[in-house]
Amino acid sequence: KCHGGEEHDSGSGTEDEHKVLHSKGLVLVKVWCLIILLVSTFAGGISPYFYRWNESFLLLGTQFAGGVFLGTSLMHFLSDSAETFGDLTTKTYPFAFMLASAGYLLTMLGDCIVLFVTSSNEKEARVEVEEGRTDAEHDHKEDEGGVSPVFLKTSSFGDTILLIIALCFHSVFEGIAVGVADTKADAWRNLWTISLHKIFAAIAMGIALLRMLPKRALLVTAAYSFAFAVSSPVGVGIGIAIDATTQGRVADWIYAISMGLACGVFIYVAINHLIAKGFKPQAKSYFDTPAFKFLAVLLGWE
Repeated sequence: KCHGGEEHDSGSGTEDEHKVLHSKGLVLVKVWCLIILLVSTFAGGISPYFYRWNESFLLLGTQFAGGVFLGTSLMHFLSDSAETFGDLTTKTYPFAFMLASAGYLLTMLGDCIVLFVTSSNEKEARVEVEEGRTDAEHDHKEDEGGVSPVFLKTSSFGDTILLIIALCFHSVFEGIAVGVADTKADAWRNLWTISLHKIFAAIAMGIALLRMLPKRALLVTAAYSFAFAVSSPVGVGIGIAIDATTQGRVADWIYAISMGLACGVFIYVAINHLIAKGFKPQAKSYFDTPAFKFLAVLLGWE
């Protein structure tokens, strides 16, 4: 069998299909996807240092990216995984849906661990505030935290590293979806989905860093942006390695499992990180209403 679920013929038919699957052209497309993800995410992260983005655009763009994520995960990843499992086994157990649930819960567990670790340090920070800082300074700090992505609400270098690792964990799985794609069209489609989300997330991260750390802003923003940008290309590389070193039924099983898990990760990121939280503009925006957000998600989903 191949990723599309078609039966292999014996002899030369199997070899020909395998050559097409692992053709140089497909690998080259995936390498280009890797490079584009790295450059576009890094550029998005440092862009707020040089350019002032319209906050309404970022607000609706993040919701649009959430819709793209949700539609891709449910209509492509889940269906591909279910179709491949249907060709691999005669059992009627919903393997694809089980793996999607596992991917969702695994991502949720990662966020819970991060929030648990950081919440203990936040309590310590509040004690310090009570003892040595004025109410005005405290209120100002809370305002800064309110516009920051969850991975930037930290009180120590260790927390920051932990949260970056958690964010990169999502991105690696997203990149694997590109690396194991069985056609050029699927690779480009997955690139569009992932890069759209990552660019908006990187821009929001850069804006938050400029507000929080006005001193040495370029250096800190570049470091954060590179750490965030490199994670998805790492996932693409892992996916390419998996796809290039496996064949036949083994490749099909890996593809079906990867797509199932990636579906759960994408659904979690879409709902909990993009649609529910999204980008919070510092100034009041006319478009910051449920109706406009719904329309943006609907356009992305379509």
